[in-house]
Order: sequence, then structure tokens, then C-alpha cells
Amino acid sequence: MHDFTNKEIAKILNEISDLMAIDGQNKFKIRAYQNAARKVENMEAKLSDLIKEEKLETIKGIGKGIAATIREIFCEGHSLELEELKRELPSGVLEMINIPNLGPKRAHQLYYELGLQSILDLEKALRNQEVRKLKGFGPKTEEKILQSLSEYEKYRDKIFINEAKAEATKIIELLAKSSINSEIEEMNYAGSTRRHKEIIGDIDILISTKSPAKVSEGLSKLSEVGSLLNVGNKKVSIRTEDGLQVDFRIVASEHYAAALHYFTGSQAHNIRMRQLAKQQGLKLNEYGLVDSEDSLETFSSEKELFNKLGLDYIIPELREDRGEIEAAQANKLPKSIELKDIKGDLHLHSRYSDGAFSIKEMADAAKDWGYEYIAITDHSQSLRVAHGMSVESLEKEMAEIAKLNEQYDNFHILKGIEVDILADGSLDYSDEILAKLDLVIASIHSNFNMSQAAMTERIIKAITNPHVDIFAHPQGRILGGRKAYQVDMNQVINKAAATGTCLEINASPYRLDLDDQMAHRAIEAGAMISINTDAHHYKEFSDMEFGIGVARRGWLEKSDVINTFTYQQLMDFLKED
Repeated sequence: MHDFTNKEIAKILNEISDLMAIDGQNKFKIRAYQNAARKVENMEAKLSDLIKEEKLETIKGIGKGIAATIREIFCEGHSLELEELKRELPSGVLEMINIPNLGPKRAHQLYYELGLQSILDLEKALRNQEVRKLKGFGPKTEEKILQSLSEYEKYRDKIFINEAKAEATKIIELLAKSSINSEIEEMNYAGSTRRHKEIIGDIDILISTKSPAKVSEGLSKLSEVGSLLNVGNKKVSIRTEDGLQVDFRIVASEHYAAALHYFTGSQAHNIRMRQLAKQQGLKLNEYGLVDSEDSLETFSSEKELFNKLGLDYIIPELREDRGEIEAAQANKLPKSIELKDIKGDLHLHSRYSDGAFSIKEMADAAKDWGYEYIAITDHSQSLRVAHGMSVESLEKEMAEIAKLNEQYDNFHILKGIEVDILADGSLDYSDEILAKLDLVIASIHSNFNMSQAAMTERIIKAITNPHVDIFAHPQGRILGGRKAYQVDMNQVINKAAATGTCLEINASPYRLDLDDQMAHRAIEAGAMISINTDAHHYKEFSDMEFGIGVARRGWLEKSDVINTFTYQQLMDFLKED
């Protein structure tokens, strides 16, 4: 039997209901799947246990048909009904529901009433003002969808950093097990993926070998190949079956270090490096440094190359021409934070709101992860869509955390909350309730369309509250889904620094908020940072590396981040704050 959490099953049931709605199926059946998804997501009992105990159909809201679907997912790893729905509908119509302000019902209208089968069709219809003619649409809705489509298309042919790293790692592991592995001396991913940019266009993988022809031939036969775009002894380009372009660069071993630098750096960084070499009478290229007599000097490492040009080693994440070259010349580069510096995660969710697991399950996983502490920060009462907690639920949760802490040695669970900042800047619980907690995170989940002045005032009022320790995902963006709200971040950063309120780098690869440049601005202003995963599932603990990537791009050091503190240092800091 396959392993699925309740939350993962709920997601599949919701997807089935969405596709049924697009297909125009029976509304009662659609509603039954939606209700079952909500029921499953909120259940404390595990579906896998209920299946083993043959008790699945005893759950109110899960009838015979839906129970059969759930069993099929656990047994087969997929739903045949879902696969059939996907086959029946054009892929472009399925893609439409990923666009904000376009749900399944609207996608159904666009497909069946206007005959739109792709994003391109939709854009043309919007620009020709055809969509406003449909019932339930209008000029304002049409304009909103057009804006959402414009934002969506920025990300359409790109992937997120977690997906890029996973794909690059998968390919490298495939090569390590392949027949050409004996011909490969070194290999690594480069480009935007190595610099840890949040959005990636394509993947670059560098390979050194003494047998370029054999390696090139082997790459063209790789199982990941969907189609071949280019095959040569220096470069092989493929498109994977998922539509992602991967460029393999093939070099001799003596050129590997220079090529790794060349194919990693941003264009702006590489231009500055070439200018620096020219000032010293040299030419820098992907093979090494060439002197005035056309003699090529090669290097055994990137560090050696940097040192040759009078620079300290610059980590890949900083190679953006944002002052790193000048800092490297003056020995003023940051001692960049590393993943191993993190001692705990201060933004986690449990089943008390919308998490997939109990507090104990999250704590045990965090302890196994090597953390000294975590904070459980479930949602507050106003956020009903995420099953926000009443005061009574919060007090029950705090009591459970107190009991659990008695069971652990050298590990601590902080009693926390992610409290909503309401439209007027007040908080979702009273100060009396917030004072009982170890940690208070404040965040915005509603009223995103306020003016810049109103939003800035709202946030500043909230973070000035003495009980607020961290302002979470401060810009409010979801990559590929929602633009950052209008806010004067300079004012927010300065107020956070003045009040001792930490600003979060949310490590979810779909947020990465604060972004790298705002994080850099924050530490320059004297604000402290907390890097958290906002995990709703313990599998998401691994997202911490993406938050660290943002921090390294933002020039952060260990001392800038509060969850590098020991437990006692953290508690002392929170009490001072």
C-alpha cells in the first residue's frame, strides 16, 4: 500500500472535484468530493489506518464511491477517475485553473461557451473583450483575469528552485549510475540553480572528461531525454519529458574550474570579472586566464581563480554584481550563513489548524532532523479557511505542548501562534492571550488590495505590538500566484529594527519572502531575521535549504538569524524583545 497523508488525499479529491466542475458534471457529485476533501483534511484519524481496519465508510461524508476512490489511491498510487478526467479535457483548459481569479466554474464557461482551449486563446479573448460577455463576468473581472494572466505568464515556462535542484540532482545521480560514468571526472549543476535564484529558466550541468564524444553520445541516450535540441562534443541540449531544457557543457578536466565559474556567474558578474582581468592585462574565458602572449593559465579550483585576480573566494549565491567583487577585493565578504547553523524552525503547523500531523509527530520529526527546538504556530481564529483556532483550542494546544515538553530531553517545543493582522492593524487575539505564548508570529492573510499607505500603517501598527516577535512572509507574495501587496518596506524594516521585531525569510520555495534584496536591506538597517519553513508537513523541513539560499544571496551571516541561537539564547532574546 502506498503512503499518503490525509492532506495529500484531500488534495487529490479536490483536484477530482475541480476537473468534474470544468467538465460540467453533476453538481451533487462535485459537492460530495469537495465535502469529503474537507472531512479528510480535518480528521485526526489516519486514512491508512481506517482502510486497514475497514472503517473508511463509517466516516460521515465518505460514501461507497468516494471510499473506493480513496482505496484505489492507496493501493495503486493514483486515481483512474482523475486520469480519465485529465485525458478528456485539453491540457490548456486544465492549466486555466492555475490562474488566480479563474476557478473551475469559470474555466468550464470559457471552454464550453467560448471554446477556449489554451492560455493563448484566453489571452486573445480577454484582449478582444469577449470574456466580459459571459454571464458572471464583466469588464472588472475581465481586467482582473488579464492582470492575473500577465503575472502567471512570467512564471509559465520557468520552474521553482526546489524543482530545478531536484531535477539537476536526479540527472547527476542518473549519470553516476550510467554506462558513461567511467568517462566522467567531475560534474555539477551551474547557472541560476547553483546561484539559488528563486525562479529558473533552464538547467546547466557541467561535466569534465577526457572522452567528450563518448559522453556526448551517452547524454543523448539518457532516460530523461524527451527530445534532443543539440548534440555536440562541447554542448548537448535536451528537453525532458516534462518540457524542461537542460544544457550539458562538456570540458576537459584542466578547464573545469574556470568553466564552473563562467557558467555559474550571472552575466553582470561575469562582465565585471572580465573587466577586472583586463585591468591586469589578462583575458578571462571559460578555459582560464590568457596573458598578453596568448598563454593559457588553468586552475584546479574556483578559489584559485579568484585569488589569482586578487579576490577572496565569492560563493555562488553572491555572484550577481551587487558589490561582491569590491567586497572580495577589500576582504569584506560576509561569513555566509550555512544550513548547519540552523538549530530550530519557528514557524510550523499541526492538525490544530491546517497541518498534516500532530504536534508530537512534528516534534519527533524535528528532533530526528537534529533540531534543538521548534515552535508550533497554528493559525488564529479569523483564518477559517485554514481552520484557525478558537481561544479554547489554543489553550488546549498550549496544555498539550506543556505535557509533551516533559517527555523530551534537550529538545523544546515553544508555544506559539501565527496571529492574523486584521484590516485595521489590530491582532486576532487579545494581548492577554498573546502574553501566555512563548512566540508570536504576526502575518497577513486577507485584504491584500489596500493602498500602500494603508497597508504600511496596518503592518507598522501590528509589529509595534510588544507581544509580536516575528512578522511572517512580509511582502505577502506567492510566486507564480500572487504579487506582493503594496507596502513601503523601508518603513516596515526601519520599524522592525527599532522595535526588535524579527522579519521572516519564509523558506517555502513558493514564497521565499523576504526576498534576497529585502533581506539584505533589513540587516543593513539592523533588523534581525528568522528563517522558517512554514511547514504543514514534516517533509517540508527540507525547504530550509531554500531559505538559506535566500539568506546567502542577501549577505546574511549566522549572527543575523535568531534560529541559529541555542535554546537558551533564543528564550533570552524573546524575553528581552
